[in-house]
Amino acid sequence: MPARRDGTQPLIAHGQVYLRPAERDDVPLFVRWLNDARTTRNLSMVTPISNASEEGWFERMVESQGRDGYHFVVCLLSEDRPIGTCGLFELDLRNGSAGLGISIGDPADTGHGYGSDAMRALVGWAFAMLRLERIWLDVYAFNSDARRLYDRLGFVHEGVSRHGAFRFGEYVDLDRMSILSGEWRASQVETG
Repeated sequence: MPARRDGTQPLIAHGQVYLRPAERDDVPLFVRWLNDARTTRNLSMVTPISNASEEGWFERMVESQGRDGYHFVVCLLSEDRPIGTCGLFELDLRNGSAGLGISIGDPADTGHGYGSDAMRALVGWAFAMLRLERIWLDVYAFNSDARRLYDRLGFVHEGVSRHGAFRFGEYVDLDRMSILSGEWRASQVETG
């Protein structure tokens, strides 16, 4: 298990990153990230956000943490520095499923494998600790980098929501992908 700089071992970690709950002190950082068009290009956001609106989101997220989903801050182990967020939403423990979302905040932190490590940490934890059977996500058809990552991690393309979203002045397709717990376990054995 990887350790943080202070020697403690995080509960949810993989490779270069660990996941922790969001804190109120993170709100200004989230606002900075989410007001950068380079970051929100692949998210469903269409307007800038304020500290006040993000504070409201934070309160709702804390209230629903563990019931409707889980939200985490992705942090670098080497620097103990937040670099993004990830989480599960539409958590359905009865049927063993959840949606997944991820975002690396600063474009300078993309392309280093942090997103892959965060996905491995979150998906591994969700299957092992929540006993989920299926994790799904939607990805814009134009987001080929994310699609390659999800393919590499073993997510399977399930279908297309044709013109499922309006982005940048046009309707775009949304690809639905998912992974089952058995597929995840098999892929972890293969990658060692």
